[in-house]
Amino acid sequence: MDNRPIGFLDSGVGGLTVVRELMRQLPHEEIVYIGDSARAPYGPRPAEQIREYTWELVNFLLTQNVKMIVFACNTATAVAWEEVKEKLDIPVLGVILPGSSAAIKSTRNGKIGVIGTPMTIKSDIYHQKIKLLAPQMNVTSLSCPKFAPLVESNEMTSSVAKKVVYETLAPLVGKVDTLVLGCTHYPLLRPIIQNVMGPNVKLIDSGAECIRDVSVLLNYFEINRSRTQDDVTHAFYTTASSQSFKEIAVNWLAKDIDVQHVDLKKLNK
Repeated sequence: MDNRPIGFLDSGVGGLTVVRELMRQLPHEEIVYIGDSARAPYGPRPAEQIREYTWELVNFLLTQNVKMIVFACNTATAVAWEEVKEKLDIPVLGVILPGSSAAIKSTRNGKIGVIGTPMTIKSDIYHQKIKLLAPQMNVTSLSCPKFAPLVESNEMTSSVAKKVVYETLAPLVGKVDTLVLGCTHYPLLRPIIQNVMGPNVKLIDSGAECIRDVSVLLNYFEINRSRTQDDVTHAFYTTASSQSFKEIAVNWLAKDIDVQHVDLKKLNK
C-alpha cells in the first residue's frame, strides 16, 4: 500500500492521453502531471537538450514525492528513459516498449507503420524494439514534425490539421495494417488519422498501452493506493499558460481540473 501519487511528464499536453487512460483503468490512483509546453515540441531538439529538459521534469516530480514516474512522451522515452530508470530507486516507465508489443499483437500481415517526432524516428527505437521482439515484422517509420504543434495550439479539429495530416501520412496509406501513434500528442488527432489511413488500419496508442504496465508494477511492488482513501486529488502543472493547457485538458479528460503554472527558473534550480 502506497498513497503517494504517480508522476507523469511530457513535453506538453500530449501526455494527457496517457493520464486519461490511467483515470479510466485506475481511478483510485492520484496523479501529478508536468507538461513542458513552454519548450514544446521536444521532437526537433537535439538529444542533449531533450535529456537536460527531461531531467528537470523528473527532478520536479521527485519534489512532489511520487512513487512512480511515467514518461508520457515518446521523445523523452527514446532519449532519456534508460538513463533515468537506472538512476532512480522508484519504478520509471516509458511508452515505447508497450506500444511496440501491442503493434506486434495487432498486425495481421506483419506490416507496421510508426509515426513520431523527428527525434523519435531518428532514434529508430520503435523499429529496433519491434524487430527485437519479432524479427519477421516489416516496419516503416515516418516523421511527422507538424503534428505535435497542431495539438499544442489546440488546432486538432481545424481544416489546417486535416490538410497537414492528409499530406503527411500519404506515403503510408495502403502500405500498413497497423499504425503506432508514436507520440502521445497524436491520439488527440486520432479521428483525422483514422480517416486518412482507412477503417481497416488498427491505430496503436502507445501511451494507453503503457497503463497496463503501470497496473502490473503497482501490483508487483504492492504500491497500490488504498481503496479506502475517498478523495482523489490530482495536480497538473505546465511551464506555459495554465489557461490554454486547461482548455485542452478539460476537453480531453472531460472533467474540470486545476492547473498551475511552474516557473522554468525554479525547474532549473
